[in-house]
Amino acid sequence: VQLQASGGGLVQTGGFLRLPCAASGCTFTRPIMGWFRQAPGKEREFVAAISGSGSITWYADSVKGRFTISRENAKNTVYLQMNRLKPKDTAVYYCAADSLGVLVDSPSYRYWGQGTQVTVSS
Repeated sequence: VQLQASGGGLVQTGGFLRLPCAASGCTFTRPIMGWFRQAPGKEREFVAAISGSGSITWYADSVKGRFTISRENAKNTVYLQMNRLKPKDTAVYYCAADSLGVLVDSPSYRYWGQGTQVTVSS
């Protein structure tokens, strides 16, 4: 399974970005998908996750109300819509697939994308 995240870039405070993550080579259907981020000098942290059907979502408190995770199973793609961005959102964002355990814990995911840089200027 390969995950390809894209859509990162430089944006001003209050701006928005949408990160798509396309999956290929899937041997299963509708896995739990998640987004994590890692800022320089910090540990990777959970951002959001979505169930296989897309009907259930989970968010970190720090992004709740600003970020929205969604998916298009027909396209094998999950999205992270990020609104009202803040400088503290600056990080490399990673998509992950197929959580086998606690979905806020990165080790529970079997597959990872390469990451896309998001930089929010003040």
